Amino acid sequence: MNAVADFTDRHRWIWAALGVLILWAALGLGSERFNLASLSGVARSASFLTFVALGQMFVVATGRGNIDLSVASVVTLSAFITVTLADGQNARLPLALGAAIGAGLVVGALNAFLVVKLRIAAMIATLAMGYLLASATLLVNRAVRGFETPTVLAWLASGRIGGIPVIAILAVAATLVAGFAIRRLGFGRQLSAVGQNIGAADFAGIRTGRVITSAFLVSGASSALAGALLSAYSGGAFLDMGSPYLLQSVGAVVLGGSLIFGGFSTAVGTLLGSVLLILVVSTMQVWGLPVGMQDIVQGALIILMLALAANRVHAH
Repeated sequence: MNAVADFTDRHRWIWAALGVLILWAALGLGSERFNLASLSGVARSASFLTFVALGQMFVVATGRGNIDLSVASVVTLSAFITVTLADGQNARLPLALGAAIGAGLVVGALNAFLVVKLRIAAMIATLAMGYLLASATLLVNRAVRGFETPTVLAWLASGRIGGIPVIAILAVAATLVAGFAIRRLGFGRQLSAVGQNIGAADFAGIRTGRVITSAFLVSGASSALAGALLSAYSGGAFLDMGSPYLLQSVGAVVLGGSLIFGGFSTAVGTLLGSVLLILVVSTMQVWGLPVGMQDIVQGALIILMLALAANRVHAH
Protein backbone atom coordinates (compact mmCIF):
# COMPACT_ATOMS: atom_id res chain seq x y z
CA MET A 1 0.00 0.00 0.00
CA ASN A 2 2.84 2.38 0.82
CA ALA A 3 4.37 1.72 -2.59
CA VAL A 4 1.08 2.58 -4.29
CA ALA A 5 0.72 5.75 -2.21
CA ASP A 6 4.27 6.79 -3.05
CA PHE A 7 3.65 6.18 -6.75
CA THR A 8 0.45 8.23 -6.81
CA ASP A 9 2.14 11.05 -4.88
CA ARG A 10 4.91 11.20 -7.49
CA HIS A 11 2.53 10.77 -10.42
CA ARG A 12 -0.58 12.72 -9.46
CA TRP A 13 -1.76 12.70 -13.07
CA ILE A 14 -2.65 9.02 -12.72
CA TRP A 15 -6.09 9.87 -11.28
CA ALA A 16 -6.96 12.05 -14.25
CA ALA A 17 -5.77 9.29 -16.57
CA LEU A 18 -8.01 6.77 -14.81
CA GLY A 19 -10.93 9.18 -15.01
CA VAL A 20 -10.39 9.60 -18.75
CA LEU A 21 -10.30 5.83 -19.31
CA ILE A 22 -13.42 5.21 -17.22
CA LEU A 23 -15.48 7.94 -18.90
CA TRP A 24 -14.21 6.97 -22.34
CA ALA A 25 -15.27 3.36 -21.75
CA ALA A 26 -18.62 4.37 -20.26
CA LEU A 27 -19.45 6.67 -23.18
CA GLY A 28 -18.34 4.09 -25.71
CA LEU A 29 -20.48 1.35 -24.19
CA GLY A 30 -23.43 3.49 -23.18
CA SER A 31 -24.02 5.51 -26.30
CA GLU A 32 -23.99 4.57 -29.96
CA ARG A 33 -23.41 8.23 -30.80
CA PHE A 34 -20.01 8.20 -29.12
CA ASN A 35 -17.55 6.84 -31.67
CA LEU A 36 -14.10 7.63 -33.06
CA ALA A 37 -15.44 10.78 -34.69
CA SER A 38 -16.79 11.93 -31.33
CA LEU A 39 -13.47 11.13 -29.68
CA SER A 40 -11.73 13.27 -32.28
CA GLY A 41 -14.07 16.12 -31.36
CA VAL A 42 -13.23 15.64 -27.68
CA ALA A 43 -9.52 15.76 -28.48
CA ARG A 44 -9.95 18.99 -30.44
CA SER A 45 -12.00 20.70 -27.74
CA ALA A 46 -9.60 19.55 -25.03
CA SER A 47 -6.67 20.91 -27.04
CA PHE A 48 -7.95 24.49 -26.99
CA LEU A 49 -8.49 24.16 -23.26
CA THR A 50 -5.01 22.69 -22.81
CA PHE A 51 -3.31 25.81 -24.17
CA VAL A 52 -5.13 28.01 -21.65
CA ALA A 53 -4.71 25.51 -18.80
CA LEU A 54 -0.95 25.13 -19.30
CA GLY A 55 -0.53 28.87 -18.86
CA GLN A 56 -2.82 28.79 -15.83
CA MET A 57 -0.69 25.97 -14.43
CA PHE A 58 2.40 28.17 -14.34
CA VAL A 59 0.55 30.87 -12.39
CA VAL A 60 -0.95 28.36 -9.96
CA ALA A 61 2.54 26.90 -9.44
CA THR A 62 3.73 30.20 -7.95
CA GLY A 63 1.66 29.46 -4.85
CA ARG A 64 -0.21 31.67 -2.39
CA GLY A 65 -3.45 30.80 -4.18
CA ASN A 66 -2.43 32.69 -7.31
CA ILE A 67 -4.88 32.24 -10.19
CA ASP A 68 -5.10 34.17 -13.45
CA LEU A 69 -8.72 35.26 -13.89
CA SER A 70 -7.95 37.32 -16.98
CA VAL A 71 -7.43 34.30 -19.25
CA ALA A 72 -11.00 34.33 -20.58
CA SER A 73 -10.76 37.98 -21.61
CA VAL A 74 -7.34 37.42 -23.19
CA VAL A 75 -8.77 34.57 -25.28
CA THR A 76 -11.60 36.77 -26.52
CA LEU A 77 -9.48 39.86 -27.19
CA SER A 78 -6.78 37.91 -29.05
CA ALA A 79 -9.45 36.29 -31.22
CA PHE A 80 -10.75 39.71 -32.24
CA ILE A 81 -7.22 41.00 -32.87
CA THR A 82 -6.44 37.98 -35.05
CA VAL A 83 -9.61 38.30 -37.10
CA THR A 84 -9.19 42.05 -37.52
CA LEU A 85 -5.53 42.11 -38.53
CA ALA A 86 -5.41 38.89 -40.56
CA ASP A 87 -8.49 39.82 -42.60
CA GLY A 88 -8.53 36.31 -44.07
CA GLN A 89 -5.08 36.64 -45.67
CA ASN A 90 -2.23 34.21 -45.01
CA ALA A 91 0.29 36.96 -45.74
CA ARG A 92 -1.07 38.97 -42.81
CA LEU A 93 -1.11 36.01 -40.43
CA PRO A 94 2.36 36.64 -38.88
CA LEU A 95 1.32 40.21 -38.07
CA ALA A 96 -1.99 39.07 -36.61
CA LEU A 97 -0.46 36.31 -34.49
CA GLY A 98 2.36 38.58 -33.36
CA ALA A 99 -0.11 41.25 -32.29
CA ALA A 100 -2.37 38.76 -30.52
CA ILE A 101 0.45 37.09 -28.59
CA GLY A 102 2.01 40.49 -27.94
CA ALA A 103 -1.26 41.63 -26.39
CA GLY A 104 -1.24 38.53 -24.20
CA LEU A 105 2.31 39.31 -23.07
CA VAL A 106 1.35 42.89 -22.25
CA VAL A 107 -1.58 41.66 -20.16
CA GLY A 108 0.71 39.17 -18.42
CA ALA A 109 3.22 41.92 -17.66
CA LEU A 110 0.50 44.20 -16.27
CA ASN A 111 -0.86 41.38 -14.11
CA ALA A 112 2.63 40.70 -12.79
CA PHE A 113 3.17 44.39 -12.03
CA LEU A 114 -0.04 44.52 -10.00
CA VAL A 115 0.83 41.32 -8.11
CA VAL A 116 4.60 41.70 -7.64
CA LYS A 117 5.10 45.45 -7.37
CA LEU A 118 1.79 46.67 -5.97
CA ARG A 119 1.24 43.46 -3.95
CA ILE A 120 -2.40 43.14 -4.97
CA ALA A 121 -3.85 39.64 -4.57
CA ALA A 122 -3.60 37.81 -7.89
CA MET A 123 -7.28 36.96 -8.08
CA ILE A 124 -8.30 40.60 -7.50
CA ALA A 125 -5.69 42.01 -9.88
CA THR A 126 -6.42 39.62 -12.73
CA LEU A 127 -10.18 39.90 -12.27
CA ALA A 128 -9.93 43.67 -12.60
CA MET A 129 -7.69 43.25 -15.64
CA GLY A 130 -10.32 40.98 -17.16
CA TYR A 131 -12.94 43.72 -16.85
CA LEU A 132 -10.61 46.23 -18.52
CA LEU A 133 -9.96 43.79 -21.37
CA ALA A 134 -13.69 43.25 -21.82
CA SER A 135 -14.04 46.98 -22.45
CA ALA A 136 -11.12 46.90 -24.89
CA THR A 137 -12.75 43.99 -26.71
CA LEU A 138 -15.93 46.01 -27.19
CA LEU A 139 -13.89 48.71 -28.90
CA VAL A 140 -12.13 46.19 -31.15
CA ASN A 141 -15.47 44.57 -31.94
CA ARG A 142 -16.67 47.80 -33.55
CA ALA A 143 -13.77 47.65 -36.00
CA VAL A 144 -14.56 44.13 -37.18
CA ARG A 145 -16.34 44.28 -40.53
CA GLY A 146 -16.49 40.57 -41.32
CA PHE A 147 -15.15 37.18 -40.42
CA GLU A 148 -12.61 35.62 -42.73
CA THR A 149 -10.02 33.10 -41.58
CA PRO A 150 -6.57 32.60 -43.16
CA THR A 151 -6.41 29.09 -44.60
CA VAL A 152 -3.17 28.29 -42.76
CA LEU A 153 -4.68 29.14 -39.37
CA ALA A 154 -7.86 27.27 -40.28
CA TRP A 155 -5.78 24.16 -41.07
CA LEU A 156 -3.97 24.43 -37.73
CA ALA A 157 -7.29 24.67 -35.89
CA SER A 158 -9.42 22.25 -37.92
CA GLY A 159 -7.09 20.18 -40.11
CA ARG A 160 -5.96 16.60 -39.66
CA ILE A 161 -2.80 14.59 -40.15
CA GLY A 162 -3.48 10.88 -40.56
CA GLY A 163 -6.90 11.33 -38.99
CA ILE A 164 -5.45 13.11 -35.93
CA PRO A 165 -6.49 16.74 -35.38
CA VAL A 166 -3.55 19.08 -35.96
CA ILE A 167 -4.58 21.13 -32.93
CA ALA A 168 -4.25 17.99 -30.77
CA ILE A 169 -0.69 17.46 -32.03
CA LEU A 170 0.09 21.09 -31.19
CA ALA A 171 -1.41 20.68 -27.70
CA VAL A 172 0.72 17.60 -27.02
CA ALA A 173 3.81 19.46 -28.26
CA ALA A 174 3.01 22.40 -25.97
CA THR A 175 2.55 19.96 -23.08
CA LEU A 176 5.95 18.39 -23.72
CA VAL A 177 7.62 21.80 -23.83
CA ALA A 178 5.91 22.89 -20.60
CA GLY A 179 6.81 19.61 -18.90
CA PHE A 180 10.44 19.96 -19.99
CA ALA A 181 10.57 23.51 -18.62
CA ILE A 182 9.16 22.41 -15.27
CA ARG A 183 11.21 19.24 -14.83
CA ARG A 184 14.50 19.93 -16.58
CA LEU A 185 15.16 23.67 -16.55
CA GLY A 186 16.36 25.79 -13.67
CA PHE A 187 13.28 27.93 -14.08
CA GLY A 188 11.10 24.95 -13.20
CA ARG A 189 13.02 24.32 -9.98
CA GLN A 190 12.80 28.00 -9.09
CA LEU A 191 9.07 27.97 -9.82
CA SER A 192 8.59 25.00 -7.49
CA ALA A 193 10.64 26.68 -4.76
CA VAL A 194 8.62 29.89 -5.00
CA GLY A 195 5.39 27.92 -4.85
CA GLN A 196 6.45 25.95 -1.80
CA ASN A 197 7.76 28.89 0.22
CA ILE A 198 8.33 32.28 -1.35
CA GLY A 199 10.16 33.57 1.74
CA ALA A 200 12.65 30.71 1.72
CA ALA A 201 13.09 31.03 -2.04
CA ASP A 202 13.86 34.72 -1.69
CA PHE A 203 16.32 33.99 1.12
CA ALA A 204 18.00 31.40 -1.13
CA GLY A 205 18.72 34.10 -3.70
CA ILE A 206 15.95 33.29 -6.17
CA ARG A 207 14.54 36.36 -7.88
CA THR A 208 10.99 35.54 -6.92
CA GLY A 209 9.49 38.57 -8.63
CA ARG A 210 11.05 37.57 -11.93
CA VAL A 211 9.78 34.00 -11.58
CA ILE A 212 6.22 35.14 -10.86
CA THR A 213 6.37 37.62 -13.73
CA SER A 214 7.50 34.86 -16.10
CA ALA A 215 4.54 32.71 -15.03
CA PHE A 216 2.05 35.48 -15.83
CA LEU A 217 3.76 36.14 -19.17
CA VAL A 218 3.41 32.46 -20.10
CA SER A 219 -0.25 32.52 -19.09
CA GLY A 220 -0.97 35.60 -21.17
CA ALA A 221 0.83 34.29 -24.25
CA SER A 222 -0.72 30.82 -24.12
CA SER A 223 -4.24 32.22 -23.68
CA ALA A 224 -3.66 34.60 -26.59
CA LEU A 225 -2.49 31.73 -28.81
CA ALA A 226 -5.58 29.73 -27.81
CA GLY A 227 -7.78 32.69 -28.77
CA ALA A 228 -6.13 33.06 -32.16
CA LEU A 229 -6.60 29.37 -32.93
CA LEU A 230 -10.14 29.39 -31.58
CA SER A 231 -11.06 32.26 -33.91
CA ALA A 232 -10.07 30.08 -36.86
CA TYR A 233 -12.00 27.08 -35.59
CA SER A 234 -15.11 29.16 -34.83
CA GLY A 235 -14.89 31.03 -38.10
CA GLY A 236 -14.58 34.39 -36.36
CA ALA A 237 -14.73 36.04 -32.95
CA PHE A 238 -17.60 36.86 -30.63
CA LEU A 239 -17.97 38.42 -27.22
CA ASP A 240 -17.48 36.11 -24.24
CA MET A 241 -16.07 33.32 -26.40
CA GLY A 242 -13.37 32.83 -23.77
CA SER A 243 -15.74 32.59 -20.81
CA PRO A 244 -15.88 28.76 -20.67
CA TYR A 245 -12.10 28.64 -20.25
CA LEU A 246 -12.03 30.59 -17.00
CA LEU A 247 -13.09 27.93 -14.50
CA GLN A 248 -12.26 25.07 -16.85
CA SER A 249 -8.59 26.11 -17.00
CA VAL A 250 -8.39 26.04 -13.20
CA GLY A 251 -10.31 22.78 -13.10
CA ALA A 252 -7.98 21.13 -15.61
CA VAL A 253 -4.95 22.13 -13.53
CA VAL A 254 -6.44 20.77 -10.30
CA LEU A 255 -7.93 17.63 -11.85
CA GLY A 256 -4.57 16.93 -13.47
CA GLY A 257 -2.83 16.70 -10.12
CA SER A 258 -1.14 20.08 -9.71
CA LEU A 259 -1.34 21.51 -6.22
CA ILE A 260 -3.65 24.53 -6.13
CA PHE A 261 -1.44 26.08 -3.43
CA GLY A 262 1.67 25.78 -5.58
CA GLY A 263 4.90 23.85 -5.30
CA PHE A 264 4.03 20.96 -7.60
CA SER A 265 2.83 21.04 -11.19
CA THR A 266 2.38 18.44 -13.89
CA ALA A 267 1.98 19.37 -17.54
CA VAL A 268 0.87 15.88 -18.55
CA GLY A 269 -1.70 15.97 -15.79
CA THR A 270 -2.98 19.32 -17.04
CA LEU A 271 -3.45 17.83 -20.51
CA LEU A 272 -5.28 14.83 -19.04
CA GLY A 273 -7.34 17.10 -16.81
CA SER A 274 -8.43 19.04 -19.90
CA VAL A 275 -9.50 15.84 -21.65
CA LEU A 276 -11.32 14.67 -18.51
CA LEU A 277 -13.30 17.91 -18.22
CA ILE A 278 -14.34 17.77 -21.87
CA LEU A 279 -15.36 14.13 -21.43
CA VAL A 280 -17.49 15.15 -18.44
CA VAL A 281 -19.23 17.73 -20.63
CA SER A 282 -19.69 15.14 -23.38
CA THR A 283 -21.22 12.73 -20.87
CA MET A 284 -23.73 15.34 -19.75
CA GLN A 285 -24.59 16.13 -23.37
CA VAL A 286 -25.22 12.44 -24.06
CA TRP A 287 -27.52 12.38 -21.04
CA GLY A 288 -29.35 15.40 -22.43
CA LEU A 289 -28.67 17.73 -19.51
CA PRO A 290 -29.39 21.42 -20.22
CA VAL A 291 -26.49 23.85 -20.53
CA GLY A 292 -27.24 25.46 -17.17
CA MET A 293 -27.09 22.11 -15.40
CA GLN A 294 -23.83 21.29 -17.19
CA ASP A 295 -22.29 24.46 -15.77
CA ILE A 296 -23.52 23.55 -12.29
CA VAL A 297 -22.00 20.06 -12.51
CA GLN A 298 -18.68 21.41 -13.75
CA GLY A 299 -18.59 23.99 -10.97
CA ALA A 300 -19.46 21.40 -8.34
CA LEU A 301 -16.73 19.07 -9.64
CA ILE A 302 -14.11 21.81 -9.50
CA ILE A 303 -15.18 22.87 -6.00
CA LEU A 304 -15.00 19.24 -4.86
CA MET A 305 -11.47 18.86 -6.21
CA LEU A 306 -10.37 22.13 -4.61
CA ALA A 307 -11.83 21.02 -1.27
CA LEU A 308 -10.10 17.66 -1.44
CA ALA A 309 -6.81 19.34 -2.32
CA ALA A 310 -7.15 21.79 0.57
CA ASN A 311 -7.96 18.99 3.05
CA ARG A 312 -4.95 17.01 1.86
CA VAL A 313 -2.63 19.97 2.35
CA HIS A 314 -3.96 20.62 5.87
CA ALA A 315 -3.61 16.91 6.68
CA HIS A 316 0.10 17.10 5.84
